[in-house]
Amino acid sequence: MDDKKAVTALAALAQESRLATFRLLVQAGPDGLAASRIAEALGVPPSSLSFHLKELTHADLIVPRQEGRFVIYAARFDTMSTLLGFLTENCCGGTPCSRDTSCC
Repeated sequence: MDDKKAVTALAALAQESRLATFRLLVQAGPDGLAASRIAEALGVPPSSLSFHLKELTHADLIVPRQEGRFVIYAARFDTMSTLLGFLTENCCGGTPCSRDTSCC
């Protein structure tokens, strides 16, 4: 992951409703959730949620798919893993971490 993609992803997550949405979709797993279920679970108005879903999709953190008349959103676990790897890439100066240190 390059710096620009990391900044885009982190910026998308740096808002309370978007962070809550992403975390909910991570919990839902690969099957994802319909937008209406997300709005209901988080108590976010559908018009606001639409904006937040667009931002998360633009950051490649979630992916929408059409199922009948519903749009289902799912977390992009590959992007999440890549972002986590990017953030911890040079942890501990490149030396292996052990469980008794606070770095990992």
